[in-house]
Amino acid sequence: MVTSSVTTLSLTELAKHTRQAARQLAVLSTEERNQALDAIARSLESSSAEILAANKADCQAAESEGIAKPLYARLKLGESKLKAAIAGVRDVAKLHDPVGSVQIHRELDDGLVLKRVTCPLGVLGIIFEARPEALIQITSLAIKSGNGVILKGGKEAIRSCQSLVKVIQESLRSTAVNPDAVQLLTTREEIRELLALDEYVDLIIPRGSNSFVRYVQDNTRIPVLGHADGICHLYIDKDAQMEQAIAVAVDSKTQYPAACNAIETLLVHQEIATQFLPKLIEALPNVELRGDEAAREIIDIQPATEEDWSTEYSDLILAVKVVDSVEGAIAHINTYGSKHTDAIVTESAAIAQTFLNRVDAAGVYHNCSTRFADGFRYGFGAEVGISTQQMPPRGPVGLEGLITYKYQVTGKGHIAATYSGANAKPFIHKEL
Repeated sequence: MVTSSVTTLSLTELAKHTRQAARQLAVLSTEERNQALDAIARSLESSSAEILAANKADCQAAESEGIAKPLYARLKLGESKLKAAIAGVRDVAKLHDPVGSVQIHRELDDGLVLKRVTCPLGVLGIIFEARPEALIQITSLAIKSGNGVILKGGKEAIRSCQSLVKVIQESLRSTAVNPDAVQLLTTREEIRELLALDEYVDLIIPRGSNSFVRYVQDNTRIPVLGHADGICHLYIDKDAQMEQAIAVAVDSKTQYPAACNAIETLLVHQEIATQFLPKLIEALPNVELRGDEAAREIIDIQPATEEDWSTEYSDLILAVKVVDSVEGAIAHINTYGSKHTDAIVTESAAIAQTFLNRVDAAGVYHNCSTRFADGFRYGFGAEVGISTQQMPPRGPVGLEGLITYKYQVTGKGHIAATYSGANAKPFIHKEL
């Protein structure tokens, strides 16, 4: 049931259908959900030409409207991205089933048994910019975890999203999963309506700009999971191995600069700055560097402003600052960072541990690129988004972030009065 423009009532009805389909999906077997994922992967492969044509049309329209370069990079699907996304669907099918896992199995008293069992959240509302492959990842994770999903892509990706959902829904008709478990919204007006559907939607995951995520958080009673900014840092310590530090810096900035896990600020220890910064500028000829006064005394670059330290460029721009210690680097990161992913390059295990322990971020790395902050690379198969909130789930969110649990208690006519009062019977609390 793909919708293009719906009234509040029809959007409510759509959400009801998704809720009903999600309840059916929640009780399907692992095999049935995996069969649905296999059907989706096969249909996406057979419909690749149609999907890529829709994406090409989106890209052409976006270019004519002057789309920003980072957003265009996210929008463009291409054959390799599509193949990787399809492989991700199959990877998700291979993952351990997160539904129905017994976390606690305890005998409270003879014949009175407690279980805590994992179960789906219900219905997910996912709002994302560009990135058509994100739709594939999100849908596969939702089905594997037994959740329905209402998707809202950016207007720049409307043809791509419509094509993908059409293929996915058609593929599900031959499986035990009701196609209504996957829905698509296509207009901006529907976002506000979706945010009001707290009776039918259990979790909202926004993927977009800082201002958009803030808007979502401020306009719904539904729990929100996500991150507003990807202001990531790399700190080059005085004990860093120089060639390794250059390689990690180049990859963290340029491997995919539009990604939220690309670094935006580079911090360099003052003892190696005169050695490192000239090598850095040679290694990043296409990157605009903006530095503090100490960095500009060593290399000829543009001055950095206070705003640069808290800006997510998503482009080939990098702010550079010279610091006097690992403590100075940590203080800067904890002041300006977005709690996404921050890294250190050093040969000192003690300094690395200090950094890993004290930097307040969902991901903290030692001697490797920040670009590894990704659900696929973590072995999650895919991710629905990255969360920088303090409460779990945190970091790349895969299947484990899409389930909750319920307590099941089975007795033989037990009553609470037996365990209260002057002659209260004690619980045995025996682990089973």
